[in-house]
Amino acid sequence: MSLQSDIESIVKSVDLELYDTVIVNEHDETIFRVSVVSPEFEDGKRKSVNLEKYVELTHLISPLLDVTPPVSGEYRLEVGSPGIERKLTTLEHFKKSIGEDVSLVLADKEKIKAKLTAVDGNKLTFTTEDESFDVDFADVKKAKTYFEW
Repeated sequence: MSLQSDIESIVKSVDLELYDTVIVNEHDETIFRVSVVSPEFEDGKRKSVNLEKYVELTHLISPLLDVTPPVSGEYRLEVGSPGIERKLTTLEHFKKSIGEDVSLVLADKEKIKAKLTAVDGNKLTFTTEDESFDVDFADVKKAKTYFEW
């Protein structure tokens, strides 16, 4: 099994979903970031994850990384939420963001802001106040969720 699938199994064991793993460098420090979300919804919104779950996951994932480190050299493990405004780079990211507002830049440089309402294969369905429309995943150059303050 790969490190990613091992981490995904651990995350599922505490009734959460793995959103992403990424290695970032911030302030001369390497961080292995594990982002998780709740599989449950309440009032059309994904339920939040409490701090105790993040701590529990950190304690469960850490020994695995002692055996299979994600990078060579020193790094810090960070387990948390992917955030309210986050990049969407995979179809899985889009699937886990259904019901959220998304800002898109398409291959033809068109910019769109709309609510993501469905993902069917490579077809992403969005709605605005005026219309509903589909976008092929391959046509998405950049995408992120956004929060209207």
